[in-house]
Amino acid sequence: MEKTVAQKLEGLIQLQNIDSKIQEIKKILGALPEEVADLEDEIVGYETRINKLQADIDDTDQKISNYRQAIKDSEALILKYKDQQMNVRNNREYDAITKEIELQELEIQISEKRTREANQTIETMKSRIDETAAHKSEREKDLTSKKKELEEILAESKEEQERLAKERDAAFAQVEERLGKSYDRIRLNARNGLAVVAVERDACGGCFAVVPPQRQADIRDRKKLIVCEHCGRILASVTDIPVVEEEKPKRTTRRATTRRTKKDA
Repeated sequence: MEKTVAQKLEGLIQLQNIDSKIQEIKKILGALPEEVADLEDEIVGYETRINKLQADIDDTDQKISNYRQAIKDSEALILKYKDQQMNVRNNREYDAITKEIELQELEIQISEKRTREANQTIETMKSRIDETAAHKSEREKDLTSKKKELEEILAESKEEQERLAKERDAAFAQVEERLGKSYDRIRLNARNGLAVVAVERDACGGCFAVVPPQRQADIRDRKKLIVCEHCGRILASVTDIPVVEEEKPKRTTRRATTRRTKKDA
């Protein structure tokens, strides 16, 4: 039996109500996985920074070790040169050995200065590691919280999503195949996911383009399906689309996490 336009419209509105509920669940879930992924990337960035700083500390420690060895070598040479000074044959040899001693003393001063600078550098890098580790720890707590929140919502919405999927299959089966395909195409192209919109204040509820009075009369009479000439959505009267208070999936309110800039990371 051929369905009336009113019945076809009611079928499309029912289908859209189900799709709107599904979209609301996906909307809530859609933000959390992205937040979790961002936090995971941020934590990896902190770990990379800490590892790089630790590698720099290790390199600087090796330099300090080399400076200390250079000091020992210079001290040994100074002792050697002082022994040689006791056996010089003339002033020229004495002056030459004295210059060598002065040179080694200068080398010791330079090595000691570089050792102090390297130690200061290490202290600065250790401070940066502690700061980065604190940020990392904070983000790990946020990640644990977000993961738990995501798992809870997935668990809460799983049953509802399965129920809505069955309801959608049943509702879609009641719509003509050609009309159902057109509905899906319109809905997927619509920014807000609505394929059927009400005419309010003489305008399309989707793109707000003015709907001529004659078309409004045809929509109210429900003698044929009318689409918006501007956005292509299916038009219905306000009384045809019931206002339903939808029970949204619960989402635990938690402290919002903010992304850190690359400079902070």
